[in-house]
Amino acid sequence: MLTTFFVMSHAVEVENLAVHYGTTEAVRDVSLQVDFGEIVVMVGPNGAGKTSTTETLLGFRRPTRGSVRVMGLDPVAHHREVVTRVGALLQNGGVWSPMSPAEVLRLTASYYSAPREVEELIDQLSLGHCRRTPWRRLSGGEQQRTRLALALIGRPRLLVLDEPTAAVDPEGHQHIRELVREERERGCAVLLTTHDMVDAENMADRVIVINHGRVRVAGSVDELTQMRVVMIQTSAPLDLARAGAAWGVIVERERDCHYRIPTDDDPGLSARITEELRAQGLELRALRTRASLEERYLEIVADDRSDPS
Repeated sequence: MLTTFFVMSHAVEVENLAVHYGTTEAVRDVSLQVDFGEIVVMVGPNGAGKTSTTETLLGFRRPTRGSVRVMGLDPVAHHREVVTRVGALLQNGGVWSPMSPAEVLRLTASYYSAPREVEELIDQLSLGHCRRTPWRRLSGGEQQRTRLALALIGRPRLLVLDEPTAAVDPEGHQHIRELVREERERGCAVLLTTHDMVDAENMADRVIVINHGRVRVAGSVDELTQMRVVMIQTSAPLDLARAGAAWGVIVERERDCHYRIPTDDDPGLSARITEELRAQGLELRALRTRASLEERYLEIVADDRSDPS
């Protein structure tokens, strides 16, 4: 049994992490922190290094170099201590096929001294209708909600969730978002990976964009999306050259009738946009003054394609 006491400033501390598979660098130089009572969402393309990073901080992989601490503990040297304090939902995890959600939750609850109530989790995650259904007969969404219940059963201090809303319907998305926020409110630290930018925008206190094994940008949603740009939607195609001349900028077409307008926080731009559209016989269908997280993410990934260093 571990008796050494550790001073913790963060729930998760990763410094200059590198993970190699032979000559392949899956993770090159990743540093990140997750605090208690915080949701950090990690996004990136497939193969970016997200899974290798999370598997390393859970102690399933040994770092090639760098430092990983989970609640002050080395997740490899103190693996048992770490796994009893962490709830994890991983995409490659499963349940013995004959077991039902109720059975596997009761079994897992027996491993903890003060687990959550099984029936409470079944109700919260809308598993009542399939509580006795064998795992192999559950839908993808039902299996995913059961995995999340298993991550929550031990009242973890840290949640590591890999694509928690994958294969879940829109109503299920909302339930899972609410549950994750509730865990944050009780002081749990949450590290979540997703490809769903709506989930990221709705849940994240901070977002980390990782690509080519490195952190490309990190910050709050507001910090990442405070781009000096206006996005507009018009009722019909815009004459780009004429509009650009009127507004003194190069107007970029995003897709049909959707346009991006660079701006230096010009307070009179909205009025000039309306005036020019009227002159072109068009209506303004939508206007917003910052890009979405998805647009910012796609821009970062596109930049990486041109300069992957």
